[in-house]
Amino acid sequence: MTLDVALRHQIGSFTLDVAFQAPAGVTALFGRSGAGKSSVVHAVAGLMRPRAGAIRLEDETLLDTEAGIWRPPHQRRLGVVFQESRLFAHMSVRRNLLYGAWFSGGAARGALADVVDLLGLGGLLSRAPDTLSGGEQQRVAIGRALLARPRMLVMDEPLAALDAPRRAEILPYLERLRDSTGLPILYVSHSVAEVARLAATLVVMEEGRVAQAGPAAEMLADPAIAPLIGVREAGALLSAQVVAHAPDGLTELAVSAGRLVVPHIVAPLGARLRVRVPANDVILATQPPTGLSALNILPVRVAGLRPGTGPGVIVQLRAGEELLLARITRRSAETLGLVPGLACHAIVKSVSVAPGNIGAPTSDLADTPGTSDPV
Repeated sequence: MTLDVALRHQIGSFTLDVAFQAPAGVTALFGRSGAGKSSVVHAVAGLMRPRAGAIRLEDETLLDTEAGIWRPPHQRRLGVVFQESRLFAHMSVRRNLLYGAWFSGGAARGALADVVDLLGLGGLLSRAPDTLSGGEQQRVAIGRALLARPRMLVMDEPLAALDAPRRAEILPYLERLRDSTGLPILYVSHSVAEVARLAATLVVMEEGRVAQAGPAAEMLADPAIAPLIGVREAGALLSAQVVAHAPDGLTELAVSAGRLVVPHIVAPLGARLRVRVPANDVILATQPPTGLSALNILPVRVAGLRPGTGPGVIVQLRAGEELLLARITRRSAETLGLVPGLACHAIVKSVSVAPGNIGAPTSDLADTPGTSDPV
């Protein structure tokens, strides 16, 4: 199921002028605060009526200003989850969930059981919302949206109000939701780590417009995207498979360029993962390094360089069948003589690959690794 969006709207001095397509899977709308992400979500959900544009979900038109078509929110069959859970305080978790089923005209008992199992809500059903943690409340809100039997989920920064431990708690549930329901999801975030873990498609917004859009793995490995997401947040994705758990607390992953050793991951041998390697944590050497504490040394080849406005350079590297990014100084790049095609070595500290940067793969990364074109 594909969502096509083309909108133009004026909000005070702010102009929203966007056009993009969200294919099956998770499409992340990414951008800094004030980029217009939430305005797009409100328009898609029918909570804002744009001055001009069209929104189509597969073969149904939700909005077409030229044709005079505007479907109200309750006719769009979208499950919407906001930053705040917006649960009914006077209802138990069970009754909050069943409200979603009632809203859709009723859901079978099996549907409720499936959602409770999917989101780990079994021990919470009799509790009141104000006794739940923020992460638990958001899981209930997602469950309520699912039980409304939506054709698509729209999630407006659902983790933004949570602290880091609660975000870490709920991300695996979002991965399960993505992989088991088959629902297309429009996911708004300003967190690169969330986008890297969840999204198949990335739409980067800046000042009310779409700056770039495309497959998430390609976009995050493109040095040109670094200024848009923040150079300190830049980092590419690798597809990986768990091959060993060592007794010293490390897990060994097979990637297309070799082996990657990271802190222990709770995943069975053979599990396929997607790993985000921050560009700031990659060091380059033109000769095989020795006497280092770093355990990860991957053979790479320079694919391209993109100087920044300051002293830094983003180096795109071909690592086996995939791409890495390294952020180094311009002086280092000149000293090493880095040019496209140069063979060198990428050094990654094991502890720099944090658990939050490791997640289950989406189909774009798992099935077609290394499809990005070098700069």
